[in-house]
Amino acid sequence: MTATAAEDWKHWSDQRTASVSALHGQLSLTGTHWLEPDPAEIPGLPGLWWTDTEGIRFRATAADGLTVAGAEAPVDGEALLRPDTDPSADTATLGELLLVPIEREGELALRVFDPAAPGRASFAGISAYTYAPEWAVPAVFTPFEGEAAQALVVPNADGKERRLAVSGRIEFTVAGEHRTLTVSRSGNGLSGVIADATSGRDTYRFRFITLPEPDADGHTVLDLNRAYLPPCAFADHFICPFPPPGNRLDFAVEAGEKQVLTR
Repeated sequence: MTATAAEDWKHWSDQRTASVSALHGQLSLTGTHWLEPDPAEIPGLPGLWWTDTEGIRFRATAADGLTVAGAEAPVDGEALLRPDTDPSADTATLGELLLVPIEREGELALRVFDPAAPGRASFAGISAYTYAPEWAVPAVFTPFEGEAAQALVVPNADGKERRLAVSGRIEFTVAGEHRTLTVSRSGNGLSGVIADATSGRDTYRFRFITLPEPDADGHTVLDLNRAYLPPCAFADHFICPFPPPGNRLDFAVEAGEKQVLTR
């Protein structure tokens, strides 16, 4: 183990803790409210809320205090919030609350992030295995072609099934075991959802992984020291996908994040 690799992992780990516990980080999510075309109330928020082809709309008065990001004054009338899938996505605030519209499978919801959320107040850190260089191994990415590249349908943490876009498979050997995992394109790299023999026992039910962009020959690195907890480990209102078929490893991956710690 080089000092640099261990130090880089420690820096990554510290950044993870800071990110999830930030003012409007994952721990502060208190609700994901799915909306319909008919105006309706959202518990704890003023005004009426509904959807249309552009995003989420709401009607409020200036006295309600709902402000769209970038505006100087609260909304007095109707306003549009474009979802996170739109290049011009919007957010709004109500006091310290952050309101974020999202779109999933053509359905629209409003997420409410509250810095005073109980989960954020009780957060005491993220437990993790000690960094071990043997869990960072070479991997080879092979993209899917044709029908194999289509999205899989997998269960989500909220009980619904949704499509998971998959791009290919990585092949690697770790802890003496030769295995493959199905992964997706994610920005300039790859991402995946995995479980293993520690899942639901020593670690959370499943974890996420990311890998650097493969080179021209498909070579990349799988660093399981950076297997991390999904958002739904920090708040029940996230809708994380479960591992797709074949991504449940039959041996213990004693690396990466384990559980959320509470006071």
